[in-house]
Amino acid sequence: MPYKFTFKQKSPQKRFLFILGLLTFIACFTLGLMILVWGKLINMLNMPAGERITLASLLLIYSLIRFLRFFKVEPDEE
Repeated sequence: MPYKFTFKQKSPQKRFLFILGLLTFIACFTLGLMILVWGKLINMLNMPAGERITLASLLLIYSLIRFLRFFKVEPDEE
């Protein structure tokens, strides 16, 4: 019994942009967590606690926005 798959293979350009977006998400999320909790990095940055928490929060929020964009369906790709 044959199955009908609606999966369309992505073009190399879309696949590359997907991987690049995924790497950007991982990098921003990891950097945000590192700034927030890693003791040695905190001492190297020599930032006040408020600025450090603000920077880490902005990086985490940005990475979450990037992650949510993965699930956004473009009108031409439906």
